[in-house]
Amino acid sequence: MSETIAVFPAPRPQIRRVPVDRPWVWLAAGWRDILAAPAISFTYGLALVAVGWLAIALFLWLDFPYLVLPLSAGFFFVGPFIAVGLYEVSRRLEAGLVVDGETTLFAWRRNPGQIALMGALLLFFHLGWMRIAQLLFAVFEWRTVPSWDRFMDLVWASSRSLPFLAMGVGAGAVLAAVAFAIGAFSIPYLLDRRNSNMFEAIATSVAAVRINIRPMLLWAALIVFLVALGMVPGMIGLVVTLPLVAHATWHAYRDVVHFEESDRD
Repeated sequence: MSETIAVFPAPRPQIRRVPVDRPWVWLAAGWRDILAAPAISFTYGLALVAVGWLAIALFLWLDFPYLVLPLSAGFFFVGPFIAVGLYEVSRRLEAGLVVDGETTLFAWRRNPGQIALMGALLLFFHLGWMRIAQLLFAVFEWRTVPSWDRFMDLVWASSRSLPFLAMGVGAGAVLAAVAFAIGAFSIPYLLDRRNSNMFEAIATSVAAVRINIRPMLLWAALIVFLVALGMVPGMIGLVVTLPLVAHATWHAYRDVVHFEESDRD
């Protein structure tokens, strides 16, 4: 049985304590949303993959291959923001409303200022991670910047690869943990609660993660696995895994963050 814990004075949001295996239920609900709106879900995923391809091509053209990996990791930081349209698909399906391309594309209009601020904060984390990656290469390569033909040798075959990877993974994990705590439910909250603000959304997200630490650890691991799996075949798998994670995130939010029906927007 779920336990509900108050975060703000009533009738503000309350947090349900859910079982550790609950993320599997969220994924199943996310898959049902894909089946209910496949054209929009896959088109959205394909558009995001195309943007990723263009960004990677740009870095390779500029001879900055060392930024490709941290750029790819950016999905974990800015994913909650870029998935706002998919959250809207799930919200409308749940409410029995019509789902179309226009409502998906302009979903941010439900709470434009606060969603933009939250997106800027998540982008700040991504840029911070990119900067850390540059600093790590500067530390381990001193004055040289690795070109494409020696990039993989540097990362995997160099005598400095182990400490380099350890520091990179450690720094990325710390940033990702903070970004996950504040961003796990913030964008869905702002989309759902049109009069809410970023600080309220962050407080709710952090509380939800803290109260449900075990299921949220499983959820974070599943997100990493699904996104990484989607990246393996030239990122094309993200066409499926990104919408799946986004739709499931909406259901995670609705499962964990509870409002009285009379207080819903």
